[in-house]
Amino acid sequence: MSDEPHDHAHPHAHDHTHDHAHGARRWKHDGVRVITGDKLDANTAQTPGMFRQAAINHARVGAQKIWAGTVAIEPDAKTGVHHHGALESVIYVVRGRARMRWGEQLEFVAEAGPGDFIYVPPYVPHQEINASPDEALECVLVRSDNEAVVVNITDIEPVERPEAVYWVDPIHKHP
Repeated sequence: MSDEPHDHAHPHAHDHTHDHAHGARRWKHDGVRVITGDKLDANTAQTPGMFRQAAINHARVGAQKIWAGTVAIEPDAKTGVHHHGALESVIYVVRGRARMRWGEQLEFVAEAGPGDFIYVPPYVPHQEINASPDEALECVLVRSDNEAVVVNITDIEPVERPEAVYWVDPIHKHP
C-alpha cells in the first residue's frame, strides 16, 4: 500500500498501470471535437434582424458551461431589442462594423470592428446594428451557459440620439 492519498472519485488517478487502450477509447469520441463551419445549427433562439447558428452547446457536444456560435446581420439592418437573462455574452467581430446600443431606452452606443471583442453583461437590454450599408456583419458569439437564452423585448422606446460610451480598462484608468 502506498502512502499517496487515494482519490475515490477517480480510482485510477494514481494508478499508472491502467490499460492505455481504455483511455484512448474513452477520449476518441468524448475528447476534442471539431465542428466545421458548414455544420452549424440554425435551430437556436433567434432575434428578428439577425441569424444565429450554434456550433457548441449541450445538445451538440455535451457542453456544460458554454454556448458558442455565429451571428450574421445583413447590411444596414438592426436586430430587435433583447437580453440574455443571467448569461454573459462575448461577441468577436470577424467582418464588418458592429454598432451596439444598450440601456433601458438604448441610450448608449459604441462601435466595434474586425478583431474587436464586445462584452454584454447579464440582463442588459441591447440591440446590434450593422453600421455598414454594403457589407454583412459577421461575428462569433460565446455565452456563459450551454443553452441559448434570448429574451426579446418589444416595449422599449429608444432615444433618438444615444450617448457614445468609450470603455476604459479599469486597470489602466487614471485617478
